[in-house]
Amino acid sequence: MQAEAVAVAAARFVSPAMKRTSDWILSHEIPSDITIKVDDAAFNLHKLPLASKCGYIKKQVSGLAGNKVTHLEIAGMPGGSKAFELVVKFCYGVNFEITVDNVAMLRCAAEHLEMTEECKPGNLVGRTEAYLEEVALASLEGAVTVLRKAEELLPASEKARLIGRCIDAIASIFCGGESQFSMSLGTPGGGGVYNGVSAAALREVDDWCADELTALRIDTFQRVMIAMKARGFKGIAMGTLIMLYAQKSLRRLDMHGRDRKKMGARQEHEKRVVLETIVSLLPRERNTMSVSFLSMLLRAAIHLDTTLACRLDLEKRMAAQLGQAVLDDLLIPSSSPDAGTTAYDVDVVQRILTGYLDHECDAAAAAPRLDYNTDDDFSSAASPPHSDVGQVGRLMESYLAEIASDENLPTDKFTALAELIPERARFNEDGMYRAIDIYLKAHPNLAEGERKKVCGAMECQKLSREACAHAAQNDRLPVQTVVQVLYHEQRRLRAPSQAPSAAPSYIGGESPALSYRPTPSFNGRHRASVPDEVSRLQRENDELRMELLRMKMRLRDPSVAFAAGGGVPPSGRPPLPKKPGGGSGSGFMNSMSKKLGRLNPFLRSDVLGGGRVRTKPPKDRRHSIS
Repeated sequence: MQAEAVAVAAARFVSPAMKRTSDWILSHEIPSDITIKVDDAAFNLHKLPLASKCGYIKKQVSGLAGNKVTHLEIAGMPGGSKAFELVVKFCYGVNFEITVDNVAMLRCAAEHLEMTEECKPGNLVGRTEAYLEEVALASLEGAVTVLRKAEELLPASEKARLIGRCIDAIASIFCGGESQFSMSLGTPGGGGVYNGVSAAALREVDDWCADELTALRIDTFQRVMIAMKARGFKGIAMGTLIMLYAQKSLRRLDMHGRDRKKMGARQEHEKRVVLETIVSLLPRERNTMSVSFLSMLLRAAIHLDTTLACRLDLEKRMAAQLGQAVLDDLLIPSSSPDAGTTAYDVDVVQRILTGYLDHECDAAAAAPRLDYNTDDDFSSAASPPHSDVGQVGRLMESYLAEIASDENLPTDKFTALAELIPERARFNEDGMYRAIDIYLKAHPNLAEGERKKVCGAMECQKLSREACAHAAQNDRLPVQTVVQVLYHEQRRLRAPSQAPSAAPSYIGGESPALSYRPTPSFNGRHRASVPDEVSRLQRENDELRMELLRMKMRLRDPSVAFAAGGGVPPSGRPPLPKKPGGGSGSGFMNSMSKKLGRLNPFLRSDVLGGGRVRTKPPKDRRHSIS
């Protein structure tokens, strides 16, 4: 009758694993004397085999009171009923395999049930420790797998010291000299070593760690990175791991300005903690993270409203590598929900540019001075830092042209950013003129004073000939600006030809692309590329064309009549020089002027956009991490 009652109790088991254990116990035809409940499962077992190896159960069933115990509930069992089933098999002597997938669970369960060597030699704690030392923690795959399983068993895994040992094993394997991922300091290229990391290790980072290490919790991942950094793991390899983790953790985070999707408060807090931790782990070395990745993190930081220190850190990192940025990296959506704000965050870009200029000044001040040796040749202990200020200048002009069409962009913000671009970064003003023209076209209701302020950010004497021709006929520009353009263009035409040996100057001259002149050869047999007569005719044709433009200006506004009469303008600017008297060939020159005047290559898009710019994306550009 008692065996039948046990069979009925076994039929109530819902887990196939528990049913297999009970069937094995019933096969010995020994009636059970204790029922142990773990979670929602009940096991009909025997006290003797359990108490002989489990110190916790031995305490519960010992003594006079323990003999009467027939039911026992184990609370907080690491691994639940699945772990307890393996413990029961171990106590009853049933063979089973210890693997990297279950060793963490068995180790925590043995710790919880006090299955130590003091209770019985060769107990479960010793068996699992031996497997960890000899097998699981001896390979990178095993250590990471055990670490991921141990995360699910917190806080029991911390009590058993599993987390820390796994992290130490991973860091040692990655950065130690005894594994296939051995790394030593080296130089990029050749030898299969890059920035101290072997090529095999980098491939391993890309392929396997993308799925394993990046699946860790952020606090565990942080501990792994700190341990690896302490052992010399840094630079591009560390940046790769952090980038993969960030892309996986911040996936599907929509940050498209005011149309961004809302998320729950708890989810937003979790992602904010992840992002702030990732930023704190970024390597301090330059060029270990791409500007595009830093821009993505900055967008996410603004969207998630992280700490000010987090956002400023990302801005400083972008400023240090601004010369590598492209236009899309600076198009950061505005975080303000107000309808009257700009589409892009101009203040962030202004701070980034300011940081770049400060960094450049510091680098220039730290550059070693040049000393002369006895042979009158200069020498230096180190080469001066490479300056990419020209690329940054073209990039900022492209950024101004992109945001200029925003109707909500105030004049003060536009001019402040334009004036922040240093003069040494602007070889000519074609890009600035293009941005100003777009801004005036998008803001037709500006007052005369505001238009003058906008145009004040441009130096007319540095416009190319094509830009001057376009500006002289641009109705959106203030009259004073047009007069300045005409004056400087005629002054340039009247200036004597530059000596062949003189250094090229773009101030008041053509654009760099148009200013090339062949230099005389050293053997003295070099001939001019253009005959002198044709050059003279071209100069006279340019003068005639400028005279025609001045006549058009008189028709537009009689107040500019002083330009032709030689008077001094009210603004105090220099008057336009008078046109020289025409010669007998004026009819021929007029004919040539009509033909050449139709050529206006300035309207080509490739003349003005000298910056390093991607193709302009559609207006519904989305900024999401995927």
